[in-house]
Amino acid sequence: MEPTNNDVIAIALPKGRLLTPILELFEGIGFPCVKVFSDSRRLIYEDRDRQLRFLILRPADIPTYVERGAADMGIAGKDQLLEQRRDVYEPLDLRFGACRLVVAEPAELHKQDDPHSWSNLRVATKYPNLAEAYFSRKGIQAEIIKLTGSLELAPLVGLAERIIDLVETGQTLKENGLVEVEEIVKSTARLIVNRASLKTKYRRVQDLVEKMRAQVEAHTAGARA
Repeated sequence: MEPTNNDVIAIALPKGRLLTPILELFEGIGFPCVKVFSDSRRLIYEDRDRQLRFLILRPADIPTYVERGAADMGIAGKDQLLEQRRDVYEPLDLRFGACRLVVAEPAELHKQDDPHSWSNLRVATKYPNLAEAYFSRKGIQAEIIKLTGSLELAPLVGLAERIIDLVETGQTLKENGLVEVEEIVKSTARLIVNRASLKTKYRRVQDLVEKMRAQVEAHTAGARA
């Protein structure tokens, strides 16, 4: 008998830098089938035996898919969750994909700049809500320019004096002549769950959550040893 939609658990996974540790996580809990995404362009895979459906999406789209029930579960960066403020359940910090959201500016500007004297700024970012909240807390008037990529270019061509962007090592900033000024928030990958699915598919969802939790704890303990 074919599984119904109510039987299947749909899990949204992000393209990009988080995919490799996610595939390792799922392999660790006994789902090596997700490796199909590592060397192909397919966007969906169904494991009929386990009644699982995996979706590969743009990272920024995953909170929407989960909130609206197109996916029962998903993995998203904390930065996206804070920016989008979607109504989803967040049961687990997966403790990988660590990065930081920072304010950065050109090195030449940094030599004479004092963040305590900021009053009116033009800032380019992919995170307008977090940027606005950050400057509002500081009482700073800021014009927020939303971009979707190549933020490092904005100060170089005069579109904005500063940027707010996600960094891991900061190397990309350095290569483009930018200097980190202040950190706004730290981010790691988080497991998120649709609130209705948590009720209607509770046992299966909770089983997956606990398997991932045990794998994360085991990996953390191994790293400390």
